[in-house]
Amino acid sequence: MVVVKAAAAAYATAAVALAAAPAAGAAAGDEFVSADGQYSGWLDRSVAARVNFFRFANGGWLRSHPIPADQSYWGVDAALEQENQRFIRGLVESLAKTPWPQGSAERKIADFYLSGMDESGIEAAGLAPLQAEFARIAAIGTADELPRAIAHLQAIGVSAPLQIGQMQDFNDSAQVIAVASQGGLGLPNRDYYLKSEPNFVAARAAYIRHLRRMFALLGDSPSDAVRESKTVMALEGRLAAASMSEIEQRNPGAVYHPVTLEAAQVLTPHLNWRALFSSLGHPEIRSLNVAMPGFFLSVDRELARTPLADWKAYLRLRLIDSYARYLSKAFVDEDFRMTSALEGARLLQERWLRVLAAEDEALGFALGQLYVAQKFPPASKEAAEALVSRIRDALRTDLETLAWMTPATRQAALQKLELMELRVGYPNRWRDYSGLEIDRGPYVLNVLRANEFEQKRQLDKIGKPVDRSEWTMTPQTVNAYYDLSMNSLSVPAGTLQRPYFDASWSDAVNYGSTGSTIGHEMTHGFDDEGARFDGHGNLKDWWAPADLLKFREATRCIAEQYSRLTVSGGLHVQGELVAGEAVADLGGLMLAWRAFHERGPGAASTGHQEFTPDQQFFIAFAQSWAGAIRPQAAQELITTDPHPPAEYRTNATLANSREFQAAFGIADSSPMVNAERCVIW
Repeated sequence: MVVVKAAAAAYATAAVALAAAPAAGAAAGDEFVSADGQYSGWLDRSVAARVNFFRFANGGWLRSHPIPADQSYWGVDAALEQENQRFIRGLVESLAKTPWPQGSAERKIADFYLSGMDESGIEAAGLAPLQAEFARIAAIGTADELPRAIAHLQAIGVSAPLQIGQMQDFNDSAQVIAVASQGGLGLPNRDYYLKSEPNFVAARAAYIRHLRRMFALLGDSPSDAVRESKTVMALEGRLAAASMSEIEQRNPGAVYHPVTLEAAQVLTPHLNWRALFSSLGHPEIRSLNVAMPGFFLSVDRELARTPLADWKAYLRLRLIDSYARYLSKAFVDEDFRMTSALEGARLLQERWLRVLAAEDEALGFALGQLYVAQKFPPASKEAAEALVSRIRDALRTDLETLAWMTPATRQAALQKLELMELRVGYPNRWRDYSGLEIDRGPYVLNVLRANEFEQKRQLDKIGKPVDRSEWTMTPQTVNAYYDLSMNSLSVPAGTLQRPYFDASWSDAVNYGSTGSTIGHEMTHGFDDEGARFDGHGNLKDWWAPADLLKFREATRCIAEQYSRLTVSGGLHVQGELVAGEAVADLGGLMLAWRAFHERGPGAASTGHQEFTPDQQFFIAFAQSWAGAIRPQAAQELITTDPHPPAEYRTNATLANSREFQAAFGIADSSPMVNAERCVIW
C-alpha cells in the first residue's frame, strides 16, 4: 500500500522543495512559507473554505504552477521530485568526471548515465542492440517452444503474456514462494479493451495505430503491419477479457491459489511449467501460487489455438514496447505518442530526466546510499522517527478505546500494532549491485541487463526465508508504504522534507501533512485487507465476525460516497476500488489530529497569527495534495488506481471530519460537510 502523492510512479530523489519560479536548488514555495511552515501564498482567498477547501488551500499554488507541457499531472510532489532530480543530476555528472575503479557503484552510476545521454551513439545503433532478442523470437519453430520464449522475455523484464515472480507465502510469511500472475497487455488494464465509454474507444483506436506504426518501425511492410496490429489487438483483447479486475484483486484470498507444479500442469496442459522455470534458471521449483486461475486457463487456450505466427507477432510487439523508450528517436517518439494519447502530456521530457528515471530503476539504492549521506542527517531521521512513534501511540490509544471493537479483536489489533515495524529514511543494509554489468553503451543493453539482474534477484528469493530488512522503495522516493505481509511501515527520506516536513516547523503543519501520511499507512494494517493478515503477515482472519461486519459497513459508507464523485468526461470514481485508500485517508487524518493534540497546549498553541493551530493543521493536510491533472490522465487513474483523485482526497476526507467543521465554523449545509458522515476510527 502506498500513499501516492503523484499521478505517475514516484521515483524522485530528495533535495529541497520547489519555488513558484524555480531556480536550481530553490526551496519549494519558500517565498511563501512562514517560520512555522505555513504556505500562506498558496491560498486562494476568493474561494470560501466552506465551499471548496482544496481550492481555498491550494488555488494560489495552482495558478502559479500550471501543468508543464511534458507532464500529465503536476503537484507539489511532482515539483519536489523534479527539483530532486536536478540534485541527482548534479551528483551523477560530478561522478562522471572521476575515473572510478571498474565495478565500483560510482562507476556504474556514471556509466549508466553517460550511456543514456549518448544521443548520437543511440541514434547510430538504431535497433541493432536488440536484434539478438528479435532473432530469438523469429527462431521459435513450434508452439511447444513458446513457454521457453515467454520465460526468456520474462527474464529481461517483458511481461508476455504472464508474469513470474516471488511473494511471501500468505500462509507462512517467513517463506518466499513463486507466483504467476496476469500481464501482457499494452493498454493500462482490461477496461480499456472491453468498455464502450468514449475515452476507452479513443484509447483503442490510438493503440491500433500505435501497433501499426511500431511494426512498420521494425521493418514490416505496410500490409503486414496492418495485419499484425489487428492480430495483436485481438489476442490482447481475449487476454483482457479473462483478466481479473483491480477490485477483485483487492481480496487477498482471490489471488492466492498455491498448487504443485503437477497440479498447475493439469490446469494448463499447454503451458509447460517445468520448461518455463528451467528457462528462468530455477528447475528446482516444485510449487507456485497461480494467482489468477481464470486468466491462465485463457492463456492455455491461446497456446493451443492461436497460430504460431500470431504469437510471434505479439511477442515482438511486447518486446519493442518494453524497450522503445531506450532506443533511437523514431522509437522514442512513437512510444511517447501512445503515452500522450493515454495521459495527455504534450511534450516529451528532457533526456536527462528520462535517463535518471531509468537509472533509478536500475541502480536506485546505490544512488540512495550516496543521497542520504548528503541530504538526510541523523537529526532529521530522529525527528521523523519521533513523529512516527507518536502516530503509533495515537493509534494504540484509539484501539484501546474503540467502543464498537470487542475484546478479542482489540487484543489482536494491539498485538499487531506492537509487532508493526516502523522504518524511517533508508534501509539498514544496502543492496549489492556487484553482479550487475554496466558500461558506456549501448544504453538499451544497460537497461536490459539491469532488468535481467533484478528479475534474477527476485527469483533467487524463492524457497528462502524472507528478508525483512529489504525496502521496495528507494530512500530518495517521495512516497511511503505499508506492507501487509511484512507488517511494516516505511517512510523514505525523500518525503521527509519541505513542503511536507521540517523539524523546525510547528506541530500543526508537520502533523497535518506528514503525520496524516504516516497515519494513512498505519491504518492499512487494520483496514478491509489488513483485517485478513495477522501481526506476523500471515493470511488469517483475526477480527471477530461482528467487528468485521461493522467495519465493512463503515467501509461501504465510504465506497458509496466516492462512487457519487466524477472526473472530466463524467466518469464516476469506482467507490469499491478506492474505498481502502479513502478509508486510510480518513483514518490517517484522525490519527494525526489526535497525535497533534496529545502533544499538549504548548505545542498546539504556537504558530501563525491569522489561523489557529487547528486551522493550520487542516490547511497543511490540504496543501500536501496540491496539484492538477490532465483529463486523459484522470480518466486512466480512476480506471486503474486504487487512490481517489487528489482533490477528493482532500475535500471528501474533510467532509467526514467533525473536527474540521469545528475548526473553521462551517455550517451543516455546506458542501464541505457530509450530511451522513462515515466514521471509521
